[in-house]
This record gives sequence, C-alpha cells and structure tokens, in this order.
Amino acid sequence: MDFSQFLSTPITWWQVLWAIVALLAGWIASRIAKRAVTDLMSHVPTATPAATRFAARFAQYTLLLVGFGIALAFLGANVQPVLAVVIVLVVVAALVLRGVADNFAASVLIATRKPVVLGEEITVEGPDGKPITGTVIELNSRAVVFTTPDGRTAHVPNSKLLAETLVNNSRHGGRRSEVQVRVERAGAAVDEVVGALAEAAAAAEGVHADPAVGVLVTAVSERRITARVQFWHDPVRGLTVTSGVVAAVTRALAQRGWTSTVTSEAVVPPLVPGDPV
Repeated sequence: MDFSQFLSTPITWWQVLWAIVALLAGWIASRIAKRAVTDLMSHVPTATPAATRFAARFAQYTLLLVGFGIALAFLGANVQPVLAVVIVLVVVAALVLRGVADNFAASVLIATRKPVVLGEEITVEGPDGKPITGTVIELNSRAVVFTTPDGRTAHVPNSKLLAETLVNNSRHGGRRSEVQVRVERAGAAVDEVVGALAEAAAAAEGVHADPAVGVLVTAVSERRITARVQFWHDPVRGLTVTSGVVAAVTRALAQRGWTSTVTSEAVVPPLVPGDPV
C-alpha cells in the first residue's frame, strides 16, 4: 500500500520527534484520565463496577485516539477521514448510550439530593398509569428497585423517577390512614360514639399516640352516625395497622351493642344517610 497519499514528503526528524511526543503525551494523559475517572466514580454510591470500568476505558481510549490523531497531523497526514470516522462513532455512541447516560446522571442526583433512600416506601406511576407502592431495596446507576406488598419487584429508571411525580411515604416518619364507620347508635349521644371510636382505634397495635387519633363526623341522623377515624402509624406497616384498627373498632362497637359497618376502602357517603323504615 502506498502511504504517500496520506503523509507529506519528505518527513523530517522533527516531525517524527513531535509525533512520538504526541503519542507519549496521549498515552500518559489516557492513564491519568483512567485513574481520575475511576477515583471519581468511586465516590458515586450508585455507580456499579461495570459502569466504572466503562467510563474509565472510554476516557482512556478517547485520549489515546486524540494523541494518535495529533501524531498523524505532525507527520503531515490527512486526518480528515479519521476525524469524520471519529465524529460518526461519537454520534452513534451518543444516540445508543443516551438512555444509559440519562439514567447515570439521574443516579448521581439521587445519590446527592437523596429524594429517596434504602428502606423508604415510595409511590410512583406504573406503566398502566396506576400508582405502584413499594419499599426501596436497591439504588444503582440504572434504576431504583423496590418490592411491592404483594411480592413483586419493580425497576424504575432513574431518569423517569426524577422526571415524574414521586411520593415518599416514609420521609415524614409516620403516615396517616383512616377507616370509615357507620354506626347504628341506638340513642347514644354523638360525643359518646366519637369517644368510643377514638378509644378503640388508639388501642389497636401499631397506632401512634402522637398525633392522637382523630374522629371526623361526616353525617348524623336520628339513628345513624357516619364518621372517619384517622390515625398515624409506621409508614411501612400501613395495611397491617389499618386491618388491626378495623377489627378493634368493630369489636368495641359490638361490645356496646351497636350495629356498625367499618371499612378501610374509600366509599362515597350518601348525601343524606337513610334510616331503616
């Protein structure tokens, strides 16, 4: 192959010397860049070993390529074809790795700003538009991993987590839930019913004493009272504590001889509670 079309002639010793210097400088710079990137990635909690190796090698090979191109330029070579190839490769790599880069950048923000940490319960939008709730078990450079109460494991891309609505159920240290109650009071006063509801809910296991249990009366008729019982509990024990409150309130009302309906499901109350005919 005739290389005269790529290299200027004649080539002087100074050109060769500067080309060698460029190669050595590129090699030294690539080694320094590899170590610097590795050290930088070690301070990112969500950076995996694979991501660290990729970033370090990418920096190393990029500087090696730059040093090689400068050496060719000193020798008088036409580096435009090489430059065109490099640009095409960079564009292709940017398009292919765009999602990876977005998730990695988002993982750095998550690690520094800490909108969520391990062990917290979060709620995010699922693929079908419905909210998904679970406990965070892993934070990595690609996604936030959490388990749902029914045993499923969900992986939410870091960029999606920051771009869309994130509800952190644990950050406050407690979470409020409520049950709805309808009581056939059999002539009992409203205050008596409210006191019985608050006492029964407060005695349930897992209910926090502070803030205290609250009872909101939403409807009163001659024979029936409709109320919402609100209570605070540990964020990750919501379903268990709510179940205990439903059982405790139902049991307490039955002991007083009052017929009741207690539910944790959100129901639309009637405009006027109907009394039995």
